[in-house]
Amino acid sequence: MARAPRSGPYICGIDAALDVVSGKWKGLILWELEARGVRRFAELRRGLPGVSEKMLTQHLREMEADGLVHREVYAEVPPRVEYSLTEHGRTLNQALGPLGAWGVERIHREGSEKVTVDEAPPV
Repeated sequence: MARAPRSGPYICGIDAALDVVSGKWKGLILWELEARGVRRFAELRRGLPGVSEKMLTQHLREMEADGLVHREVYAEVPPRVEYSLTEHGRTLNQALGPLGAWGVERIHREGSEKVTVDEAPPV
């Protein structure tokens, strides 16, 4: 079942921004695409430990509908699909930068554990 388009009404700008990045994985998808560039689905999944195929698919579709992610399908056998950030997605990532810096400070302050993600060898 498709969700209705997100278009308000909103209380403030934070409300509108959080509407687009709501969900555990969207911020991490933005980070992964910014840090590593164009990614195929399996590469994204490996870069986000714990995300299910269903959830990654759902978030990518929503982010594409919101104009944050570009999905390129190549007419090959087997089909190849690549995801990248749009300019709109890049500006959102820039806006989230200070929040990420705050989070890094919190990790250090609280002595929290941080997951290390290893890059798998090219397929």
